[in-house]
Amino acid sequence: MAAPEGPFVIGVDSSTQSAKALVVDAATGEVVARGQAPHTVTPGPGHESDPEEWWQSLVTALEQCGPAAQEASAISVGGQQHGLVTLDADGRPVRPALLWNDVRSAPQSDRLIERLGGPAAWAERFGSVPAPAFTVTKWAWLLENEPEAASATAAVRLPHDYLTGRLTGEGTTDRGDASGTGWWSGSTGAYDEEILELVGLSPKLLPRVLSPGEAAGTVRPDLPLPAGALVAAGTGDNMAAALGLGLRPGQPVLSLGTSGTVYAVSTRRPADPSGTVAGFADARGDWLPLACTLNCTLAVDRVAALLSLGREAVEGGGEAVLLPFLDGERTPNLPYASGLLSGLRHDTTPGQVLQAAYDGAVFALLRALDQVLDGTGTDGAGTDGPDAGDGNAPLLLIGGGAKGTAWRETVRRLSGRPVQVPRAEELVALGAAAQAAGLLLEEDPAAVALRWGTAQGPSYEAVPRDEAAVIRVADTLAGADTLLRQR
Repeated sequence: MAAPEGPFVIGVDSSTQSAKALVVDAATGEVVARGQAPHTVTPGPGHESDPEEWWQSLVTALEQCGPAAQEASAISVGGQQHGLVTLDADGRPVRPALLWNDVRSAPQSDRLIERLGGPAAWAERFGSVPAPAFTVTKWAWLLENEPEAASATAAVRLPHDYLTGRLTGEGTTDRGDASGTGWWSGSTGAYDEEILELVGLSPKLLPRVLSPGEAAGTVRPDLPLPAGALVAAGTGDNMAAALGLGLRPGQPVLSLGTSGTVYAVSTRRPADPSGTVAGFADARGDWLPLACTLNCTLAVDRVAALLSLGREAVEGGGEAVLLPFLDGERTPNLPYASGLLSGLRHDTTPGQVLQAAYDGAVFALLRALDQVLDGTGTDGAGTDGPDAGDGNAPLLLIGGGAKGTAWRETVRRLSGRPVQVPRAEELVALGAAAQAAGLLLEEDPAAVALRWGTAQGPSYEAVPRDEAAVIRVADTLAGADTLLRQR
């Protein structure tokens, strides 16, 4: 390992399942130490987790980083979005946190959308239409179903807010994570008093929203970190990943994980009344329109298992279409859908059916990406609009699926775009580290990540778009719309 060139910073990724910590050389981006510790999602009717476990996991991950963590000059936390953390007057959790994937608040979501004037009104005011993932729906659920817990609540926080507060002793958040609550308005850049009154939540219970580049505070004594080290604002996981890639406006990203995500930085505030695109703020002062599909790598792997094939055993040709909506689907909005297979012939092979599953998953992602880029004023190629970017920007392919040849080649074939696969991993933690470095060095954190070269990796030229396959999947989806919407 080369001698360090600059001060050390720490980036944290507190996800649904674990806490990861990276100690990074702020000058070069070299990861000099790392730690990881799991936490659990409690069993029950929803998805909940004890915030105290997040803290203990973070402490363990920092301890695993060894002496390097004690040399850090700044730290930042990236955390899972949307979770509802309720604290009592002593700062202890009133109950386990309700997580982003807890959908028990679906009825409250429907009622809130209606009471504020419908989806278009929400999109214009907040940038997003509040799905059950959003914090505002979870607070409404808590107020209705556990009024004693709501009454005992003296502070409401997001997951990253909670951990940042444990580091500093202060109550803060950032605009990126706040934009996923449903009570921070993108149109005003402040908490919305009408919606807070509507859901019976006092603004006094909410954290102060920091400006980009503003510190949350300094590290308290008696932690496995240097007391007095700077603590950056932190942000939500998607915003941190965008920082980790050093994203500039107009650069499209496809994340291939259990679920699929597409996003791009924009200088335009998004407002999609359909609710497909969430109009999040980013962590720098711009915007991060984002869309998500539920069925991605896990669904395709399940199809491969049903066919007794390895995940790379795809074959070209054939006319089969497979819509792998095994868990229902969020984009398109088909919550009661199941998988649908059509176009089988006597000569259809298992490998062609598997390729059809890849095609169905990637088609849904690319169609969602078109909607994301429509809101930015660019097609992602960097050729027009205020978000022009820098030339013919390739699709950045990240997540576990990005390592797979079948995923990469399907994206190339159905998009007709060049593709780049960044070598850097742990992008949420790296983005948090870039934010900490930006605070420490008084630099733009995206510029820090660009200097670190986090997005560098193998590039693949564009191939002609497979129009026949795109039309085949689109026509099947349109023709099966009524069937897929049935319970």
